[in-house]
Amino acid sequence: MSKLFICAVAELTIVKKEAEWKKTSPLKVVGLFRGRVRRLQEEILRLKERENAFILAHNYQVPEIQEVADAVGDSLELARIAQKKRGPDVIVFSAVDFMAETAAILNPDREVYVPDPTARCPMALMCPREVVSEAKRVHNGVPVVLYINTLAEAKAEADVVCTSANAPTIVEKVGAERVLFGPDKNLGLYVEKITGVRVIPVPEDGYCYVHTMFEPRHIARLRRRHPDAVVMVHPECTLEVQRGADFVGSTSQMYRYAKDSKHEKFIVGTEVGLVDRMRREIEGKTFIPALSRAVCKNMKKNTLEKIRRVLLEKPPENLVMVPEDVANKAKRSIERMLELSEKGK
Repeated sequence: MSKLFICAVAELTIVKKEAEWKKTSPLKVVGLFRGRVRRLQEEILRLKERENAFILAHNYQVPEIQEVADAVGDSLELARIAQKKRGPDVIVFSAVDFMAETAAILNPDREVYVPDPTARCPMALMCPREVVSEAKRVHNGVPVVLYINTLAEAKAEADVVCTSANAPTIVEKVGAERVLFGPDKNLGLYVEKITGVRVIPVPEDGYCYVHTMFEPRHIARLRRRHPDAVVMVHPECTLEVQRGADFVGSTSQMYRYAKDSKHEKFIVGTEVGLVDRMRREIEGKTFIPALSRAVCKNMKKNTLEKIRRVLLEKPPENLVMVPEDVANKAKRSIERMLELSEKGK
């Protein structure tokens, strides 16, 4: 049989399939997709039980991943949930690199895997160890407070870390007139405004590319359309955007605020994954993304197929490894945050 004949048959087959696909109704296409997602989810749940695994998903993960997770939340919250959970041998952390590193640091006796090892946080990469070391040299003796959204090597250089939820509290309890703070400049400005402590940004202009998408005009336009809505934004947004909000807080704080609030409609200024979660879990309320294109493409690198592969194969390139000396130093800065958080309660 000639190669030309084989190619002709293959082309006819493709044309026939394309014609059949075009005849398929949009509803049927959606149904086929949902059916495939359900089958993958069911397989992952079976594999999770077989492998004695625990799946963590950040608030910014796609809904189908959040639905198979044992816990959904922010980075430190999830790492601590895993730390308290006795039993599972394996943790699959569906998020970006620094979050999985924190989980590995707090769970040294377990294997921590990421679905996609290329899912890296651009903001965390703006603040490598060398940048922190140089800032410490220039500002000798000034306490270093680093956002949890940093790599382990940077945390190892910090006196204490903080989250977007407790950053003002931690900086106040450090008790200094000024602090080195990074990597998010907007969060640093928010902390400075709340506490009055002078913040020296490290690096000079670190930022989250998703949260800097939001502009005051986006908030103003939605307020005109939804005058009865409460505006919530993340402190990684610019100060101008924060000023236009009714509530500024971390993803977990926004979730709790919306759940407990008497209000029924919310405009949400953060990555759209949190909107997906709140729509699914908080009944009787309306959640409007402040910007529908506010998507973290790095977070979205994780997929059900990749979680399935990790559970089946445990690829060595997906295993999170933090050198012991770095892990020990980084853990001290995390434990210092927990100690300061409890102080004065």
